[in-house]
Amino acid sequence: MARRLGIPRLNLNGTGLDGDGLAVIPVEQVTGTMWLAARDTLARVADLGERHGVQFVLENLNLAVDRPGVPFARAQDCLALVASVDNPHLRMMLDIHHAQIGERNLIALCREALPWVGEIQVADMPGRCEPGTGEISYAAVARALAEMGYRGTIGLEAFASGDPTVAVEAFRNAFTVAG
Repeated sequence: MARRLGIPRLNLNGTGLDGDGLAVIPVEQVTGTMWLAARDTLARVADLGERHGVQFVLENLNLAVDRPGVPFARAQDCLALVASVDNPHLRMMLDIHHAQIGERNLIALCREALPWVGEIQVADMPGRCEPGTGEISYAAVARALAEMGYRGTIGLEAFASGDPTVAVEAFRNAFTVAG
């Protein structure tokens, strides 16, 4: 499907999500057996990506606000799984909005995860609107990513706080780093 649509990446989550973004089968505690099953499944997914020339990205979510019961939701969990598979056809979708809720210390997280990142998603917190509407210093995140050498995709996954054109311009301004 990715080839038909002309897109390089397909997004994955740690479990099936329903129409409201909640875990179809909520999990309170992830066991060692679940970790091994997830790693084996993701290795098979990476092999599928290799056969079809597509990259899969495992997205971190948050457990505290709007994704309770999702296994492997934390950025550190996604990073551990992706690193353990160690295949360029499986990378991490680092969602900064979710990481701010559950893990904070975003620049250190970016630095640690960067070798395994396939794409970065942004939205401010709280409110899930464009950069500049909440508590995240996206100018600092953008500068740090540029200094780290990140040249990959950064996607805006947010609601416009007002005029959508202004919201997109705020995103563009936040991630335009003077060289």
